[in-house]
Amino acid sequence: MKSKLILTSFLAVSLMACAQETPKVKHKKAAPATKSNAKAVKFANATDPICHMPTEPDMKDTAVYKNKTYGFCSVYCKDEFKKNPEKYVQK
Repeated sequence: MKSKLILTSFLAVSLMACAQETPKVKHKKAAPATKSNAKAVKFANATDPICHMPTEPDMKDTAVYKNKTYGFCSVYCKDEFKKNPEKYVQK
């Protein structure tokens, strides 16, 4: 009886630990092209350094690091980059 309780407790703790992993980024499908006044920006990165999606000139989530503009597919990826940009900057 005691071993079943210990095993159940261990499994519950393991499941809770797995549930606290970093959330996966859910990407939106590409929106249809619309006319806007936004300028196309040339990014320092060809792909999002967090999730490796290709960058596009009209991306809205950007960050400037060492006078270079980096494009991101989502706010989540931009925030992850801002936490430790040296980790993701191509050398």
